[in-house]
Amino acid sequence: MTGAPQESRSALVFGARNLGRAIIELLLERGWKVAGAAVSDATLDGVREAGALALRTDVTDQASVTRTLADAAAAHGGVDLVVNAASAYGGRRTGPFGGGPIAGAAPDAFDAWAEAPARSAFSFLSAAGAFAVQQGRPATLVQVTGGSSRRAMPGRGLWAAGAFGVRAITQAAALELREQGIQVALLIVDAGIEPLSGELRPGARREALADPHRLAEAVLFLADQDERSATHELQLTPLGETWVP
Repeated sequence: MTGAPQESRSALVFGARNLGRAIIELLLERGWKVAGAAVSDATLDGVREAGALALRTDVTDQASVTRTLADAAAAHGGVDLVVNAASAYGGRRTGPFGGGPIAGAAPDAFDAWAEAPARSAFSFLSAAGAFAVQQGRPATLVQVTGGSSRRAMPGRGLWAAGAFGVRAITQAAALELREQGIQVALLIVDAGIEPLSGELRPGARREALADPHRLAEAVLFLADQDERSATHELQLTPLGETWVP
Protein backbone atom coordinates (compact mmCIF):
# COMPACT_ATOMS: atom_id res chain seq x y z
CA MET A 1 0.00 0.00 0.00
CA THR A 2 1.39 3.35 -0.98
CA GLY A 3 2.85 5.46 1.80
CA ALA A 4 6.44 6.44 1.06
CA PRO A 5 7.32 8.47 -2.07
CA GLN A 6 7.76 6.32 -5.21
CA GLU A 7 11.51 6.95 -5.41
CA SER A 8 12.19 5.94 -1.81
CA ARG A 9 10.04 2.84 -1.38
CA SER A 10 11.70 -0.31 -0.13
CA ALA A 11 10.86 -4.00 -0.23
CA LEU A 12 11.91 -7.27 1.34
CA VAL A 13 11.30 -10.49 -0.60
CA PHE A 14 11.51 -13.88 1.12
CA GLY A 15 12.45 -16.61 -1.35
CA ALA A 16 14.45 -15.29 -4.28
CA ARG A 17 15.20 -18.22 -6.56
CA ASN A 18 12.47 -17.95 -9.22
CA LEU A 19 9.33 -15.90 -8.59
CA GLY A 20 11.11 -14.01 -5.84
CA ARG A 21 13.99 -13.21 -8.17
CA ALA A 22 11.54 -11.89 -10.78
CA ILE A 23 9.92 -9.67 -8.14
CA ILE A 24 13.30 -8.36 -7.01
CA GLU A 25 14.37 -7.54 -10.56
CA LEU A 26 11.13 -5.68 -11.37
CA LEU A 27 11.21 -3.63 -8.18
CA LEU A 28 14.84 -2.66 -8.74
CA GLU A 29 13.97 -1.67 -12.30
CA ARG A 30 11.21 0.59 -10.92
CA GLY A 31 13.60 2.33 -8.51
CA TRP A 32 12.81 0.49 -5.28
CA LYS A 33 15.40 -0.31 -2.65
CA VAL A 34 15.22 -4.09 -2.34
CA ALA A 35 16.45 -6.86 -0.06
CA GLY A 36 16.12 -10.56 -0.83
CA ALA A 37 16.08 -13.18 1.91
CA ALA A 38 16.83 -16.88 1.48
CA VAL A 39 18.53 -19.87 3.07
CA SER A 40 20.84 -21.19 0.36
CA ASP A 41 24.13 -19.65 -0.72
CA ALA A 42 23.22 -20.06 -4.39
CA THR A 43 19.99 -18.10 -4.00
CA LEU A 44 21.71 -15.37 -1.99
CA ASP A 45 24.38 -15.11 -4.69
CA GLY A 46 21.56 -14.55 -7.19
CA VAL A 47 20.13 -11.76 -5.02
CA ARG A 48 23.50 -9.99 -5.03
CA GLU A 49 23.85 -10.56 -8.76
CA ALA A 50 20.50 -8.81 -9.29
CA GLY A 51 21.75 -5.82 -7.30
CA ALA A 52 19.73 -6.29 -4.11
CA LEU A 53 20.78 -6.63 -0.48
CA ALA A 54 21.13 -10.34 0.39
CA LEU A 55 19.97 -11.50 3.82
CA ARG A 56 20.08 -15.06 5.14
CA THR A 57 16.89 -16.13 6.89
CA ASP A 58 14.51 -18.98 7.67
CA VAL A 59 10.96 -17.88 6.89
CA THR A 60 9.50 -20.67 9.05
CA ASP A 61 11.13 -19.09 12.13
CA GLN A 62 9.48 -15.94 13.51
CA ALA A 63 12.62 -14.69 15.22
CA SER A 64 14.60 -15.08 11.99
CA VAL A 65 11.94 -13.17 10.02
CA THR A 66 11.91 -10.39 12.64
CA ARG A 67 15.70 -10.02 12.51
CA THR A 68 15.64 -9.92 8.71
CA LEU A 69 12.97 -7.21 8.69
CA ALA A 70 15.04 -5.15 11.12
CA ASP A 71 18.15 -5.55 8.96
CA ALA A 72 16.29 -4.52 5.79
CA ALA A 73 14.73 -1.53 7.54
CA ALA A 74 18.08 -0.41 8.92
CA ALA A 75 19.64 -0.57 5.45
CA HIS A 76 16.79 1.11 3.57
CA GLY A 77 15.04 3.35 6.07
CA GLY A 78 12.01 1.12 6.56
CA VAL A 79 10.08 -1.48 4.59
CA ASP A 80 6.98 -0.70 2.51
CA LEU A 81 6.43 -4.09 0.88
CA VAL A 82 7.13 -7.56 2.26
CA VAL A 83 6.57 -10.64 0.10
CA ASN A 84 6.72 -14.30 1.06
CA ALA A 85 7.47 -16.18 -2.15
CA ALA A 86 9.56 -18.85 -0.44
CA SER A 87 8.93 -22.57 -0.72
CA ALA A 88 8.20 -23.83 2.76
CA TYR A 89 9.10 -27.44 2.10
CA GLY A 90 12.85 -27.58 1.62
CA GLY A 91 13.81 -31.25 1.81
CA ARG A 92 10.88 -32.30 4.02
CA ARG A 93 8.49 -33.68 1.40
CA THR A 94 8.23 -37.45 1.44
CA GLY A 95 6.12 -40.09 -0.26
CA PRO A 96 3.79 -39.45 -3.23
CA PHE A 97 3.46 -35.90 -4.53
CA GLY A 98 0.82 -34.05 -2.53
CA GLY A 99 0.85 -36.65 0.24
CA GLY A 100 -1.04 -39.38 -1.61
CA PRO A 101 -4.51 -40.81 -0.90
CA ILE A 102 -5.67 -40.09 2.65
CA ALA A 103 -6.61 -43.72 3.36
CA GLY A 104 -3.11 -44.93 2.57
CA ALA A 105 -1.03 -42.00 3.80
CA ALA A 106 2.04 -42.66 5.91
CA PRO A 107 2.00 -41.59 9.59
CA ASP A 108 4.35 -38.67 8.88
CA ALA A 109 2.59 -37.53 5.68
CA PHE A 110 0.63 -34.74 7.35
CA ASP A 111 3.76 -33.24 8.90
CA ALA A 112 5.60 -33.52 5.59
CA TRP A 113 2.94 -31.91 3.39
CA ALA A 114 0.48 -29.86 5.47
CA GLU A 115 2.43 -28.42 8.39
CA ALA A 116 5.24 -26.60 6.56
CA PRO A 117 3.28 -24.11 4.40
CA ALA A 118 0.94 -23.11 7.22
CA ARG A 119 3.89 -22.71 9.56
CA SER A 120 5.67 -20.52 7.01
CA ALA A 121 2.64 -18.27 6.52
CA PHE A 122 2.14 -17.96 10.27
CA SER A 123 5.77 -17.06 10.94
CA PHE A 124 5.86 -14.61 8.05
CA LEU A 125 2.61 -12.80 8.79
CA SER A 126 3.04 -12.81 12.55
CA ALA A 127 6.51 -11.27 12.39
CA ALA A 128 5.84 -8.97 9.43
CA GLY A 129 2.51 -7.81 10.85
CA ALA A 130 4.07 -6.92 14.21
CA PHE A 131 6.91 -5.13 12.42
CA ALA A 132 4.51 -3.14 10.23
CA VAL A 133 2.43 -2.04 13.22
CA GLN A 134 5.52 -0.95 15.12
CA GLN A 135 6.87 0.82 12.03
CA GLY A 136 3.75 2.99 12.08
CA ARG A 137 3.25 3.66 8.38
CA PRO A 138 1.28 2.08 5.52
CA ALA A 139 2.71 -1.19 4.23
CA THR A 140 1.75 -4.13 2.04
CA LEU A 141 2.32 -7.78 3.00
CA VAL A 142 1.90 -10.36 0.23
CA GLN A 143 1.74 -14.10 0.89
CA VAL A 144 2.06 -16.28 -2.21
CA THR A 145 0.30 -19.65 -2.42
CA GLY A 146 -0.99 -22.10 -5.04
CA GLY A 147 -4.35 -23.19 -6.40
CA SER A 148 -4.63 -25.89 -3.73
CA SER A 149 -5.65 -23.11 -1.35
CA ARG A 150 -8.99 -23.08 -3.24
CA ARG A 151 -9.85 -26.78 -3.55
CA ALA A 152 -8.56 -30.26 -2.80
CA MET A 153 -7.68 -32.89 -5.42
CA PRO A 154 -7.50 -36.68 -5.15
CA GLY A 155 -4.10 -37.69 -3.82
CA ARG A 156 -3.26 -34.11 -2.79
CA GLY A 157 -5.50 -33.59 0.20
CA LEU A 158 -2.64 -33.11 2.63
CA TRP A 159 -1.01 -30.53 0.38
CA ALA A 160 -4.35 -28.74 0.15
CA ALA A 161 -4.72 -28.85 3.93
CA GLY A 162 -1.54 -26.83 4.25
CA ALA A 163 -2.59 -24.41 1.51
CA PHE A 164 -6.04 -23.97 3.11
CA GLY A 165 -4.20 -23.10 6.31
CA VAL A 166 -2.15 -20.48 4.46
CA ARG A 167 -5.34 -18.91 3.12
CA ALA A 168 -7.03 -18.87 6.54
CA ILE A 169 -4.04 -17.31 8.28
CA THR A 170 -3.70 -14.67 5.57
CA GLN A 171 -7.40 -13.78 5.69
CA ALA A 172 -7.26 -13.41 9.47
CA ALA A 173 -4.17 -11.19 9.26
CA ALA A 174 -5.86 -9.03 6.61
CA LEU A 175 -8.90 -8.52 8.85
CA GLU A 176 -6.75 -7.74 11.87
CA LEU A 177 -4.40 -5.25 10.21
CA ARG A 178 -6.44 -3.43 7.56
CA GLU A 179 -7.72 -0.70 9.93
CA GLN A 180 -4.12 0.17 10.76
CA GLY A 181 -3.28 0.95 7.14
CA ILE A 182 -1.55 -2.37 6.53
CA GLN A 183 -2.74 -4.29 3.48
CA VAL A 184 -2.37 -8.07 3.65
CA ALA A 185 -2.94 -9.87 0.36
CA LEU A 186 -2.95 -13.50 -0.72
CA LEU A 187 -1.58 -14.00 -4.25
CA ILE A 188 -2.94 -17.33 -5.53
CA VAL A 189 -0.93 -18.72 -8.44
CA ASP A 190 -3.30 -21.33 -9.81
CA ALA A 191 -0.67 -23.06 -11.96
CA GLY A 192 2.93 -24.08 -12.00
CA ILE A 193 5.41 -21.23 -12.46
CA GLU A 194 7.73 -21.21 -15.45
CA PRO A 195 11.42 -21.26 -14.44
CA LEU A 196 13.26 -18.01 -15.15
CA SER A 197 15.78 -20.09 -17.08
CA GLY A 198 13.03 -21.12 -19.49
CA GLU A 199 13.99 -24.78 -19.12
CA LEU A 200 10.77 -26.74 -18.62
CA ARG A 201 10.49 -30.09 -16.91
CA PRO A 202 9.54 -33.01 -19.19
CA GLY A 203 5.87 -32.92 -20.16
CA ALA A 204 5.30 -29.32 -19.04
CA ARG A 205 3.46 -26.94 -21.39
CA ARG A 206 4.58 -23.32 -21.34
CA GLU A 207 1.04 -22.04 -22.04
CA ALA A 208 -0.19 -23.73 -18.86
CA LEU A 209 2.52 -22.18 -16.67
CA ALA A 210 2.39 -18.77 -15.02
CA ASP A 211 4.97 -16.25 -16.23
CA PRO A 212 7.05 -15.15 -13.21
CA HIS A 213 7.53 -11.68 -14.72
CA ARG A 214 3.76 -11.14 -14.97
CA LEU A 215 3.34 -12.43 -11.42
CA ALA A 216 5.90 -9.86 -10.31
CA GLU A 217 3.76 -7.20 -11.96
CA ALA A 218 0.80 -8.47 -9.93
CA VAL A 219 2.80 -7.95 -6.74
CA LEU A 220 3.62 -4.40 -7.82
CA PHE A 221 -0.08 -3.84 -8.57
CA LEU A 222 -0.88 -4.79 -4.97
CA ALA A 223 1.85 -2.55 -3.60
CA ASP A 224 0.58 0.42 -5.64
CA GLN A 225 -2.94 0.29 -4.18
CA ASP A 226 -4.21 2.74 -1.60
CA GLU A 227 -6.78 2.72 1.19
CA ARG A 228 -9.66 2.99 -1.28
CA SER A 229 -8.56 0.15 -3.56
CA ALA A 230 -7.15 -2.57 -1.33
CA THR A 231 -7.19 -6.11 -2.74
CA HIS A 232 -6.89 -8.89 -0.17
CA GLU A 233 -6.95 -11.86 -2.53
CA LEU A 234 -5.79 -12.05 -6.14
CA GLN A 235 -5.86 -15.21 -8.25
CA LEU A 236 -3.99 -15.70 -11.53
CA THR A 237 -4.72 -18.67 -13.81
CA PRO A 238 -3.12 -19.04 -17.28
CA LEU A 239 -5.64 -19.68 -20.04
CA GLY A 240 -3.73 -22.86 -20.87
CA GLU A 241 -4.45 -24.26 -17.39
CA THR A 242 -7.77 -25.64 -16.17
CA TRP A 243 -9.82 -23.04 -14.32
CA VAL A 244 -12.30 -24.13 -11.65
CA PRO A 245 -14.71 -21.42 -10.37
